[in-house]
Amino acid sequence: MLPGSKPLLAIAATAALLAQSSDDATWRIRREALDQSSLKRTMHFLTDVHGPRLTGSPRFNGAADWVVTQLKAWGLENAHLEPWEFGHPGWDNERTSVHIVSPVRDALVCEVIAWTPGTKGRTRAQVVQIVPPQNPTEEKLTEFLDNARSKVSGKIALVGASTPLPVSFAPLTKRREDSDVVAMYDPTNPNPPTFFNRGPATPARDPKGPKTVSARDVERRINEFLAVNGAVGRVNDGGRDHGQIRAFNNRTFDIAKAVPSIVLRAEDYGRISRILADGTPVELEMEIENKWYPEGKTAHNVIAEIAGSDKKDEVVMLGGHLDSWHSATGATDNAIGSAVMMEALRILKATGAKPRRTVRLALWSGEEQGLLGSKAYVKEHFGTFENPKPEGRGFVAYFNIDSGTGRARGMSAFGPESAAKVLRGFLAQFADLGVLGARASRSRQAGGSDHSSFAEAGFAGISVGQDPIEYGSHTWHTNLDTYERIVFEDAQKSATVIAATVLHLANREERLPRFAKDEIPAVPKAAAASE
Repeated sequence: MLPGSKPLLAIAATAALLAQSSDDATWRIRREALDQSSLKRTMHFLTDVHGPRLTGSPRFNGAADWVVTQLKAWGLENAHLEPWEFGHPGWDNERTSVHIVSPVRDALVCEVIAWTPGTKGRTRAQVVQIVPPQNPTEEKLTEFLDNARSKVSGKIALVGASTPLPVSFAPLTKRREDSDVVAMYDPTNPNPPTFFNRGPATPARDPKGPKTVSARDVERRINEFLAVNGAVGRVNDGGRDHGQIRAFNNRTFDIAKAVPSIVLRAEDYGRISRILADGTPVELEMEIENKWYPEGKTAHNVIAEIAGSDKKDEVVMLGGHLDSWHSATGATDNAIGSAVMMEALRILKATGAKPRRTVRLALWSGEEQGLLGSKAYVKEHFGTFENPKPEGRGFVAYFNIDSGTGRARGMSAFGPESAAKVLRGFLAQFADLGVLGARASRSRQAGGSDHSSFAEAGFAGISVGQDPIEYGSHTWHTNLDTYERIVFEDAQKSATVIAATVLHLANREERLPRFAKDEIPAVPKAAAASE
């Protein structure tokens, strides 16, 4: 190919875009997204340079500072870090080395559980396996802990049975069939398919059965039990095939209530468990160096905007969470979502868009610990539908993307059917990019991602649905979530659609419709109790 020339496919695509869109602003957005994408550079810095990005950690702070600098360079206004109180110190793992040293010698693949202590140098100890009862009553859990008390002192505890992982012959779904997407966004479909399945739901407790201890409380009790009774370390089973590991955190954030803890890939955990079952003693050697950062108690969201004109006091927002878990560099969860939203704003600025309403970007921290950054922002700036702050009265909508690298396929908006109709009508022009609808939601239940922080407060949180690619199966929260898993063509399409839709809502004569006071769903009991 000659220097400066473009592939025939790109030329054909550009011509097709021109033919498909009669709206000049939308065509300019399409052209900018296709020809001048900054996504690869942004992703390189968010993952390779500043990943992972655990809330409160120096690496998150480095990423946030880089984003502010980049947004200013693109000409965005009011780019800054906005603090909120996380309440826990920052934490980072700096070194991990775990080996089996007897009866065989081998390096083990693992990830450290966040907000747990490190070892005091290189530690060697025998292994004991303890298997807590499933869904225990208080009596069963107490009996189990009492029986295990004499076994754990000075030992490294494998907690739980090894997970069987039979070979699966079922192919993975990476693209959604158009017919399935249409069904998902069909406003007349009373039971639309689930867009992203995050795994099996926790079985509901039988109200007539015996009262059992929650899984979260079992975890906390075992951590405290091991710390009090002198265990050297804790090892959990990764429980996933092909070396996948998901490592989360010590939920108490208290160093005194946990021992050095890792999640071992299932293949290594199963090997050790089988050797122990033979009656053969096993010794492990662990060296874990973790650091704590008291200044992490104050976390930050990243904010920037394009100021509006005649309707500047009304705000259309877009964003995603910048924080990640620590097992990989957090590429699909959610550096790519942050990069897409940054790119959408860059595109609007580069194409000379002059929104009537202010367009504001927010990249959140604390999402992985419970949507904490976005909840703090909504409370501080907007209040609730029932008790709005001045900014809340002018709030229009918030767009969120947080389901991996797959292209946008549709949108779900908290609001009346008339709001979904506005989105559906505008998005129809992007069918060539795979976008096939919009749907209204009445759920004020927080969970899933940051759009629900807005919905819980009674404001229009809009979730962008995506193709799954490898998200639920391979990359979501795992040690495989790296730059290599990104499909940049899909991300370009998402940025195109989001930039155009945000601009449309910013320039409409009327705001996106809201629920009337007598129509809005009630505040969930848990949210109401926390007010």
